[in-house]
Amino acid sequence: MSARATLDEIAAARLIMVVRAPSADAARASIAAARSGGVRVVEVTFTVPDAASVIRELVADAGVLVGAGTVLTLEQAETAIDAGARFLVSPGLDESIVRFAVERDVLVLPGILTASEVMRARALGVLALKLFPADSVGPAYLRALRGPFPELAIMPSGGVSAANAADWLAAGAIAVGMAGSLSPASANPDTAAIAAEARRALAAVGLPDDHSSEGQQ
Repeated sequence: MSARATLDEIAAARLIMVVRAPSADAARASIAAARSGGVRVVEVTFTVPDAASVIRELVADAGVLVGAGTVLTLEQAETAIDAGARFLVSPGLDESIVRFAVERDVLVLPGILTASEVMRARALGVLALKLFPADSVGPAYLRALRGPFPELAIMPSGGVSAANAADWLAAGAIAVGMAGSLSPASANPDTAAIAAEARRALAAVGLPDDHSSEGQQ
């Protein structure tokens, strides 16, 4: 599937679960709980031990769109794509990773914070960006940034929660990346709490918890 098609799926879902966990088993438990609450786009970060195996297992589930996060090296990008990841997310703008993904028509969301970084990313042909760390600037900053770049698809990540997700979408975000209580860094995650948080998050972005995703922000 093309990078554009993947971006369309993310835009329809509006919410990406950003998975951070101290073990692969804890990541699996958190993902399963969030999936039971309706989450259908999952970003497995490379801070999770054996992240590639978790990605590979998730890819087998036709009901979930799987990507890799905290992609810091070209080797990680290659590993993620080989495992079946449909999108790559980085905390910063690494041109070698971006070129690698663009050449393979895999969606890549490099991290940006400034207008200069947006312009560099545009020149590389990216379709979407990650605003990071989002909680350091707030929705008003995103709204201002999109003034000169109204056509860009931007996903804030870092400090996004059910409490402020709607504000980010109203400011022009195409979707939001959410970790925190949706993916607590716990060896024994509270799966009932995660499922409940998933339902709250979906309600916050304007979607019910039945996998329905009609329309997009």
